[in-house]
Amino acid sequence: MTEKRTGSFTLPGESGYEKLTLELAQRWGADVIRDSDGTVLSEEITDAGYGIYSTICIIRDHNEWAEQHPEQLQQTFLMTEAKMAAGESLVFHLMEDFYEDQFAVNDSMEGMKYWQVYDRTDNQAVLKRLWTYDRESGNVILGNAIPWHKYTVSFLAYRIWEEISMYNHVTNHWEKEHLMPVDPRQPETREYLYGWLKNWCETHPSTTVVRFTSLFYNFVWIWGRDERKRNLFSDWGSYDFTVSPKALAEFEQEFGYALTAEDFVNQGKFHVTHMPPGEKQRDYMAFINRFVVAFGKELVELVHSYGKKAYVFYDDSWVGTEPYGDEFRKFRFDGLIKCVFSGYEARLCAGVEVETHELRLHPYLFPVGLGGAPTFCEGGDPTREAKKYWVQVRRALLREKIDRIGLGGYLHLVEGYPDFCRYMESVANEFRFIKEFHQAGEVYTLGINIAVLHSWGRLRSWTLSGHFHETYMHDLIHINEALSGLPVHVKFISFEDVRKNGLKGVDVLINAGAAGTAWSGGSAWEDSRVAEAISHFVFEGGVLVGVNEPSAVEGYDTYFRLAHILGIDEDTGARVCHGRWDHEVETVAGLIPEGAGVKGRQGLYLTDGNTRVLAEIDGMPTIAMHKAGKGCGIYLSSFQVNTRNTRMLLNLMLYGKNMPLKQNYLTDNPETECAWYPADKKLVIINNSTCPQKTAVDTEYGRCEELLGPYETRIIILA
Repeated sequence: MTEKRTGSFTLPGESGYEKLTLELAQRWGADVIRDSDGTVLSEEITDAGYGIYSTICIIRDHNEWAEQHPEQLQQTFLMTEAKMAAGESLVFHLMEDFYEDQFAVNDSMEGMKYWQVYDRTDNQAVLKRLWTYDRESGNVILGNAIPWHKYTVSFLAYRIWEEISMYNHVTNHWEKEHLMPVDPRQPETREYLYGWLKNWCETHPSTTVVRFTSLFYNFVWIWGRDERKRNLFSDWGSYDFTVSPKALAEFEQEFGYALTAEDFVNQGKFHVTHMPPGEKQRDYMAFINRFVVAFGKELVELVHSYGKKAYVFYDDSWVGTEPYGDEFRKFRFDGLIKCVFSGYEARLCAGVEVETHELRLHPYLFPVGLGGAPTFCEGGDPTREAKKYWVQVRRALLREKIDRIGLGGYLHLVEGYPDFCRYMESVANEFRFIKEFHQAGEVYTLGINIAVLHSWGRLRSWTLSGHFHETYMHDLIHINEALSGLPVHVKFISFEDVRKNGLKGVDVLINAGAAGTAWSGGSAWEDSRVAEAISHFVFEGGVLVGVNEPSAVEGYDTYFRLAHILGIDEDTGARVCHGRWDHEVETVAGLIPEGAGVKGRQGLYLTDGNTRVLAEIDGMPTIAMHKAGKGCGIYLSSFQVNTRNTRMLLNLMLYGKNMPLKQNYLTDNPETECAWYPADKKLVIINNSTCPQKTAVDTEYGRCEELLGPYETRIIILA
């Protein structure tokens, strides 16, 4: 890959650093220069012959309008911390728990209509005549409280500081005006925003692509007053920031029933994406999605009318956009940009129905990263971070085509990091080679069709609400990451899909997660049609892979509804007096690579003597296999992604399908992987480790044996 390629790279430019911008554009082979939040591009840059991306967040940076129309700011429901009554009265200061720079109480008559005081001990709303609100003090006073009962107050609040602006200010120590988010649900705001964008298009003739920083509603991020617990709640897939009295009234008119504050705050738990959605939640999401698509489509059409393309950045204010939803194609976006840390995020981007798929790589060009650790400042090592993230993303890029990559942030920060500049030059060139392989023809796969089953199905393909490093506790995100670079076909299905369509064309079904979560399925397993369909699927030759507490639900003879398929179940306390099958660990040569393994869990027991235990910890099964008809069930007590466990997962699926573990176009070293492009007769071998690795690949043209350096990519032409 020493031959230089150019194009397919988006560079963040910066006014005042024209020389650096244009030098790196040439060095990194960029064909597009973009601005970033807090930067602008000078005429010297925009007139340099590059494509120009201009970043806009349509709902912020309109403070003059927002100050004139404060009632049209975006809103959310907040719930106070619970207080216990020691007497017959109780006082709540509404903003006691919340970051006062982020929220302001909506105590208008229209807003207060939706306030609720809740008795959490009895789990019921308190009659409105029993509490009062003092506007001057910002206090709610509850009378006739029941001593020793807990109470909360749920209220509407305006969001007076848009969260991404807030994060950028705090991270970069900006001394700038706090940007407020306006709500296009309001007709006056919608008209203003349309006019603003029209004027913007007319005054930015050099812009070739308008990069919408998503659209209207940000993912939920609620900050607290106390710095010891600044982050009160965050969920990348939550719809809580879309609410307003107008939205609630229009929802009631359309659906025929009213939503309350409690329908949103949900006892203070909110409706996290990791839990199965209820009917009201699904209705409200569909309601918001239709609005976002309708107005978003108008803005995209406006951009197109000026001869510009419209891309959407699938982060920040993405809520209601749902790129895997049925409505998404109506936007007519030309491209989708996804910031990525991991392979599954690259696959998420690659599968969306748009012309151009672009990844914004990490690290972001900020002094510190998302977790607050130094990056482009003293103590930081951006080259090490870039290598780490690129290796995670690269294996996914070998499986599905991505059209462009790029960076974001402040370009001037790279001046003191020549190693980073050299490494990004090599990454850009490596990416272009990978893209060329896909353009020549499809990548070879093993012909295994995998369906991942969870409550969200296709709507949340590849994602579990956030970046990989933020959701490390969920087995399924680890499985998604492992699958993202394996030579298999992957799709995501819901329980409704199983009920309606069965599992035709599926070879391996995966259900993974803790009991009661959206990923395991919760109450969806109470429908016997689901258990019937999967049991039939396995008996006809399918493979069920269950991880953690698959198919778990209370109320039946077994805790795992599919224990008869998996050959293993979990005792939640009801079987402590029952006998257990003794077992011995069976070793299958090559099945579990050296160093692979998963964490154990307590309470597991075999359902019959035919279950084969393949691994255990302290006498408790961690990996097991159970024959069922022509197929089988495979159980893992957990799954943590790493190179060896990724190969183990593939091996288990091959073994379950009675396929040889040694296949053409598979490396014999789990620290390495490969991809075969038959049209070009090119074999790409990658080293995913920090150490040199010997590896061999059997092909129809013979055996390739290679020694790869740390993180190296090797291209071999076979003939």
